[in-house]
Amino acid sequence: MFDIVIRNGYIVDGTGASGRVVDIAIEGEKIVAMGAALGPGKREIDATGFLVTPGWVDMHTHYDGQVTWDPYLTPSSEHGVTTVVMGNCGVGFAPCRKEDREWLINVMEGVEDIPGSALSEGIKWSWETFPEYMDALAGEKHAIDFGTQIPHSALRGWVMGQDSSEQDDATPEQIEAMRKLVTEALQAGALGFSTSRTSLHRTAKGVLVAGTNAKRDELFGIAQALKETGLGVFECASEHLSVPEEFLWMREMAQTIQRPVVFNLSQTDQAPHLWRHLLETLEDAEQKDIPVYGQVAGRAIGIVMNWQATVHPFVSYEAWMQIMQQPWEVKRKRVMDPAFKAELLAQEPYDLWEFANFVTRSFHKMFPMKDGSSYEPDISESVAARAKREGRSPKEIAFEMLMENDGNGMIYFPLFNYTDNSLDHLHTLHSHPRTLMGLSDGGAHCGAICDAGMPTFMLTHWTRDRKRGEKLSLEYMVMRQTSQTARFYGLEDRGVLAPGYLADINIIDYDNLRLGVPQVVYDLPAGGKRLLQHATGYKATLKSGQIILQDGQPTGALPGKLIRGSQPAPHK
Repeated sequence: MFDIVIRNGYIVDGTGASGRVVDIAIEGEKIVAMGAALGPGKREIDATGFLVTPGWVDMHTHYDGQVTWDPYLTPSSEHGVTTVVMGNCGVGFAPCRKEDREWLINVMEGVEDIPGSALSEGIKWSWETFPEYMDALAGEKHAIDFGTQIPHSALRGWVMGQDSSEQDDATPEQIEAMRKLVTEALQAGALGFSTSRTSLHRTAKGVLVAGTNAKRDELFGIAQALKETGLGVFECASEHLSVPEEFLWMREMAQTIQRPVVFNLSQTDQAPHLWRHLLETLEDAEQKDIPVYGQVAGRAIGIVMNWQATVHPFVSYEAWMQIMQQPWEVKRKRVMDPAFKAELLAQEPYDLWEFANFVTRSFHKMFPMKDGSSYEPDISESVAARAKREGRSPKEIAFEMLMENDGNGMIYFPLFNYTDNSLDHLHTLHSHPRTLMGLSDGGAHCGAICDAGMPTFMLTHWTRDRKRGEKLSLEYMVMRQTSQTARFYGLEDRGVLAPGYLADINIIDYDNLRLGVPQVVYDLPAGGKRLLQHATGYKATLKSGQIILQDGQPTGALPGKLIRGSQPAPHK
């Protein structure tokens, strides 16, 4: 008798093969049989009419602090994710001496918009070295599996000290010390090394994150650890406009170390056609078998604007600045006052820095967000277009949008990947063999971006609901965020529904799968704020053969583990 038998589900197995109706038998942590008329199970799950897939493998998250206090790694587990990779973009919390803890919290708060107070209160510090961090994580129970990478900022801080790490070039001796520490981390089970090269990544004090301007000798010196061990991925958050120049060294590095190198690949308003050039360079690298890849988001990387969020069109207006530090209920009462509206709309914004001015004043990129499907809006829906039609001020329209739902209205601002006012280019990018599905940023950008539900969006939008362009097949999209992402990080034991693989499984009411509207909640430690987006339609999620969520509710089962290094494929 099997432990669990899932019967009559429509199986899309993660390999790209056509879906089929077949039963799945589970014993312990693994799938042991698939077929018709399987024997009985101690527990039988009737999946008739439901889609059954592998659990999603999300390769780009930032749960480095949250993993120490949240066993469910919310909201990712609520969206069918059973494995996450954290430690991306060169930021994280190990290695870290006691005296550097607040410094690294300041880094994470600035780069990933995670409240510093939540990190200070929530993180259960019990480590200094990276192997000690791994041991600490391994000792905690979780619902899903998680792996991590060693981040450049923490590594530099450990070797060079806080101030020097943010200002100075590394000496040959320091580079060698970093190489040894990365070797140690990879041998302890780190899935890779990550760095940031973008000017968008700054600490809460406004300083470029340590390692941003690291010289070639440092990057290649560190990468030697991957070559010598034959382990790990080199992950890079690149400066979007300089990717063509950066690609040259990334390509050379991948060829030299013969380990995967991956960079963030997005369309920007400043260089809207650059992505096509990058695809051509990736194709050339593929022909020469050089392991360099682009990491692509599933939709526009979009800012969610709300009175309670980090960003909205009025953040630099005097009337708002006078109340911005007040509790929400105080602010809510004030923004509901007609006198406040009149005062605010009569003012002009203060000058911020270039990026902030762009985000808060580009009304042609602001769209209403009324449900979870508002991710490919037509330009006619923008604040600017509506203001022109109605002969009114864009500020007035934006104010009214924020005031909807009793002051909880949302505005969607597609920052990257929406220059052409469609997602057509993402269809091309996601169809390319040298790109990977990523950049959900689960656990990060708590008050501005709400993309951890990306796996759910990939199913609902790209395979079912898209109205303004070509779709992608269900089989391809399941493969895209299961076996493809798992194998990239060497996790060959998951991402496929077949005997011998981990029983990481989603049972989904595909026809009724829905994303909810993002909400502002205050559920982080110290009452920290974050945007959350829930989903309906996940009937059950199994991790290693245990049901961890049923109808969106946690069951209390915590079979998740720390992943230490690559995991071998099942024996055939």
